[in-house]
Amino acid sequence: MKIDIMTTIRHRKGIKVTEVTEEHLSQEKNVKPDGKVPSVYTGGKLWKRLSLPVGGTVAIFLGLLTSVYVATLHENDLWFSNIKEVEREISFRTECGLYYSYYKDMLQATSIQQGLHGLIHDNKTESLRTINILERMNVYQEVFLSILYRILPIQNYLEPVYFYIYTLFGLQAVYVIALYVTSWLLSGTWLSGLLAAFWYITNRIDTTRVEFTIPLRENWALPFFAVQIAAITYLFRPHLQPLHEKLTLLAVFLSTFLFSLTWQFNQFMMLIQALVLFILDCLDMLPTTKVTWLYIIQLTGILLVSVLQFFNSMILGSLLISFNVSILLARTVQKNMKMGCLLNRVGKLFLHVLMVLCLTLIINNFTKKILNLESDEHIFKFLKAKFGFGATRDFDANLYLCEEAFGLLPFNTFARLSDTLLFYAYLFVLLLMVIAAAAVAFKNLSGSANVLSMDKMEMCSIVLTPGAAYSLVHTVLFGCLALSTMRMKYLWTSHMCVFASFGLCSAEVWGFVLKSVRLYTPQRLCVLRYLIPIITLLYLSYKFWPGMMDELSELREFYDPDTVELMNWIKSNTSKKAVIAGSMQLLAGVKLCTGRILTNHPHYEDKDLRERTKQVYQIYAKRSPEDVYSILSSFGTNYVILEDSICYERRHSRGCRLRDLLDIANGHIMDGSGENDPDLKASLYPRFCEEIKKNVSYSTYFARVFQNKTFHVYKLVKHK
Repeated sequence: MKIDIMTTIRHRKGIKVTEVTEEHLSQEKNVKPDGKVPSVYTGGKLWKRLSLPVGGTVAIFLGLLTSVYVATLHENDLWFSNIKEVEREISFRTECGLYYSYYKDMLQATSIQQGLHGLIHDNKTESLRTINILERMNVYQEVFLSILYRILPIQNYLEPVYFYIYTLFGLQAVYVIALYVTSWLLSGTWLSGLLAAFWYITNRIDTTRVEFTIPLRENWALPFFAVQIAAITYLFRPHLQPLHEKLTLLAVFLSTFLFSLTWQFNQFMMLIQALVLFILDCLDMLPTTKVTWLYIIQLTGILLVSVLQFFNSMILGSLLISFNVSILLARTVQKNMKMGCLLNRVGKLFLHVLMVLCLTLIINNFTKKILNLESDEHIFKFLKAKFGFGATRDFDANLYLCEEAFGLLPFNTFARLSDTLLFYAYLFVLLLMVIAAAAVAFKNLSGSANVLSMDKMEMCSIVLTPGAAYSLVHTVLFGCLALSTMRMKYLWTSHMCVFASFGLCSAEVWGFVLKSVRLYTPQRLCVLRYLIPIITLLYLSYKFWPGMMDELSELREFYDPDTVELMNWIKSNTSKKAVIAGSMQLLAGVKLCTGRILTNHPHYEDKDLRERTKQVYQIYAKRSPEDVYSILSSFGTNYVILEDSICYERRHSRGCRLRDLLDIANGHIMDGSGENDPDLKASLYPRFCEEIKKNVSYSTYFARVFQNKTFHVYKLVKHK
């Protein structure tokens, strides 16, 4: 391949051929062509034969154990098997309830065809509008599960809700097995996979939230993403047979497609992955042909998803498509980029990067103008404000900025990760790999090895295999994403388990350390490679096993009587065609539990819906009853639900409460003591959600029909 030829040319320039041959032979004594350590390190031929079945069995066992563990936690926390159906549905909070409602709709339809027609021509999710749910939302998984539940002979044995949640808990087994396999592939020993799985489980708070946000899109998508990473890691192994390479590329494609199909944020995650490939390809650390295939797979996968989502414009106008197309175009224009001396190569590299960035912006802007795409503008407004490119009064951007999930990663996260020794091990491996990567990158760009001794250069090259290089840049870029946005930490922390365990169990990494301090012997290498991971596993078992057992024995029960009372009242006292307004989070539950028509909902990836939500939320702003009545009537509203937890919110500080965001967007002074922008003015009207409860004149427009400690429901009075 091209890289191998170039490496040989560099060696000829910098050193004698005999030195290369001797070093190459010395490497072959320690490392086999497939990257595994020879039998002297693995305990003989018998253990070598048993290693694959034993390691595979352990992987499956740990995956199933994790699945049972999170399922038990979910049951113990809610007493899910004993509570009523309405309580089970309420437990699917916020957008989780919205997604599950489509699974329920498909099962309640008289036929699969009618269910699909109802999704494609949906008029219940947004009042006075007919929308295509399959185009707007990533709910093919709900469609697939509902069809599977219909055709399988399990209706008499398993309730639909259990079929749904058990599927997601089962995917956790796939997730853990994929992490295990990735670490195993990188290190050459399944002990590494065992440690990765242990770290994933003991750091459950920071690696997954599946047990309390079951239908969330990321819980569907991340297991497939982990499978994709495992397949890519295997793809970068040297000397793959052509058949194995084709099968691996197929596995990468299928996992990429399923990941993209199940999560609306897929394009942003794969854009980062494309950046990883781009950086490593520019630095000559990956085989160019395989990288090209991965770009094509990304493009093919996401375009196929776009077709299934009825040519969703947000996908077609994504930066991922523009970026990958730009890279492929730039390669055809700029050839022989990886030849020449250091300055020559750096100059060519700079021009290549500049060309790719310019092409990406041109193609992306051109595509968005053709498609008239504005669905993702709120994301860029949020990013612009988040990273300090000017303050904003945009309601949608501030709504994200004020949510803890979209803030910086809390510092206490590192304290929890340090308790399990994961963070310390991760930093240790990261430091070594960065040093090796810097040396290899300089060697590749300079075309010689004159700066460091040949031994150290070759040592770095051995440590930084293509799979390890991919894993390194992957963890760095996703780490930056997690540090800036807490919600994305689950992409980083799970891979952190893989990366740290790989380093602690890698013969190459420990060989690099021992040779650096001149203490290398095969015996010391073997001791460190196996003893330290085993001690870590024993520590984790000793420290966290009692706590996990206590957690499993702690029994709680779902308790939300006010919401249950509200849902039961809506089902009993309103028409099935009634249109209900309220907060996005609550209305998702209203749709799931009652089937009533909504004015707005939590799936925020549509410009018209965002504007509608802002208008509906005027019920918490300082607006006149006439204005609020007019706004709600324009959406066909029959009932509006006011929540005390929003009207008198204390969860957020001043400036981030929902009522504050509305005041700022409306140009009004915020409540409470504190500073206000000088151009903000006092409103002519009191806050609607407070005044309606005590002002009799509001009864001209609104009649209270239900109330409890948490909710107040008002019916809009019809006027001639």
